[in-house]
Amino acid sequence: MFERPQSGERAILVHAGPDGAPDDSEREEFQELARSAGAVIVGELVCKRRRPDPRYFIGKGKIEELAVLIDENAAELVISCAALSPSQERNLEGKLKCRVLDRAGLILDIFAQRARSFEGKLQVELAQLRHLSTRLVRGWTHLERQKGGIGLRGPGETQLETDRRLIGARIKQLRSRLQNVDARRTMNRQNRVRAEVPTIALVGYTNAGKSTLFNALTDSSVYVKDQLFATLDPTVRRLELPNGRDVVLADTVGFVRDLPHELIAAFRSTLQEAREADLILHLIDASDPNRWQRIRQVNSVLKQLDADRVPQIRVYNKIDRIDRKPRVTNNRAGEGRAVWLSAANGDGIPLLLEAMGGRLQRKTLHGQMHLLPTQGRQRAKLFEIGAVLNEEACDDGGWNLELKMAENDLRRFLKREELSADLLEPMTMHLSATAVN
Repeated sequence: MFERPQSGERAILVHAGPDGAPDDSEREEFQELARSAGAVIVGELVCKRRRPDPRYFIGKGKIEELAVLIDENAAELVISCAALSPSQERNLEGKLKCRVLDRAGLILDIFAQRARSFEGKLQVELAQLRHLSTRLVRGWTHLERQKGGIGLRGPGETQLETDRRLIGARIKQLRSRLQNVDARRTMNRQNRVRAEVPTIALVGYTNAGKSTLFNALTDSSVYVKDQLFATLDPTVRRLELPNGRDVVLADTVGFVRDLPHELIAAFRSTLQEAREADLILHLIDASDPNRWQRIRQVNSVLKQLDADRVPQIRVYNKIDRIDRKPRVTNNRAGEGRAVWLSAANGDGIPLLLEAMGGRLQRKTLHGQMHLLPTQGRQRAKLFEIGAVLNEEACDDGGWNLELKMAENDLRRFLKREELSADLLEPMTMHLSATAVN
């Protein structure tokens, strides 16, 4: 069995899939991911397989070709763009006598390097342990040995079983800590709801310029660098719109094609800012020839987070690279739907601020809602977020609640708590007193 080395950055990239050679943008993105992790690319291999080999993913001929490349370039690492099963990863390592990593493992490594905050480190460690827990089976030779020594010989616990148990205990501990962090984040979000301070979430494909725009809007100094996943930790700042109204702008982690499910699950609490936001600024690199594909990929992740129904403004950044002028396009209601700007030099940012103000005319619902005796949890949550103005006990053991709450927030609450939207019918709708006119 192959003993994994603890270091080594000289890497060969393997592009394998049913469609053969990847297009230039996919290839460049994968190369940039590898460089962002600190890899030195010394070779590449492209192969097409109509059906992946169950044991190695790639065929025997390509394995021999890959072994020659490793030997000629003194490579220490093979990184596969395609997702590999734990057994395929182990089998390739045994055959090639070097470390093998797939795209998900590569992204997890980048996140581990970039996380700076306490919450970010917890989230990355949780994602890594979830990924590692599926790759313990005979992946390392020392895990096959049983404990030795007087009183410990025999069919006792193997090192593999010990590691699996320790990983499970650590995952449980991390989840508990993240729940505490999430509770504090939820409390801050509830305070903003009570104060009727709208939240705007900044999302987009990685390296689209989110941190640059965030700094330009809030006069902050968030770390900016032209690389994938330059910043991971969530940042929240107060922003004053031109008409004097305060909003909260939340920066989120960048998305990427085929973002590992372990990361989406681990960063769910951070990305909750997008789900609970009043408005999403979807940042797009206007100079990217594949921007429509990137838009679909970001919207796909937003759908997984149940944030696809939050109103969006598409912000086309980096117009200075394509010689475009700042402009705004409106929807049928006359609201800003898309803004073209350059976050680097500030062109078009005033147009974005005006569009944000126009989209934040919050429609508020005010009226009575009847909850059954079995819906005490939902009643408590409405009190927690400060939506209840008055309460009256009913003969059936339930409650009549007088509510005042933003329409979008209340609709999301009903969906999350699996309550019928018919409960909205007795309510009247009007523009909030704090709306932008």
